Amino acid sequence: MAPKPISSPVPVAWYPSLAVLMLSVGLLVTASFFMVCMLFDVKPCHHLFGGNPFMRSETERYEATSSRRNRSLSKEIATGAVASVFLGFGSLFLLLATGVYV
Repeated sequence: MAPKPISSPVPVAWYPSLAVLMLSVGLLVTASFFMVCMLFDVKPCHHLFGGNPFMRSETERYEATSSRRNRSLSKEIATGAVASVFLGFGSLFLLLATGVYV
C-alpha cells in the first residue's frame, strides 16, 4: 500500500484571490478597530448643496477612540483576533502565491 502524496486542500489557482480577499478584509477590520466612532450631526450630503466637504462645521465630531464608558475589552479582543486571523491567512496565501512555500 503506497502512501498518498500530500496535496493542498485549496487549489493553487485560488492563492492570489484568497490573498487579496483576506488581506482586504483584515485591513478593513483593523481600520474598524482604530476608527471606532464617527458621528455626524449634520446632513451627510450637505456638500452637494453648496457646502465645502473639507470644511468641518461646529456640529461635526470625529473621534479616533471611544470614551471610557463605551469601551469593551471583549469587543476589542474579538476584533483584534478576527483581524489577526485574516491578516495571518492573507499573508500566508500571499507568500504561497509568490512561490515562497512555507
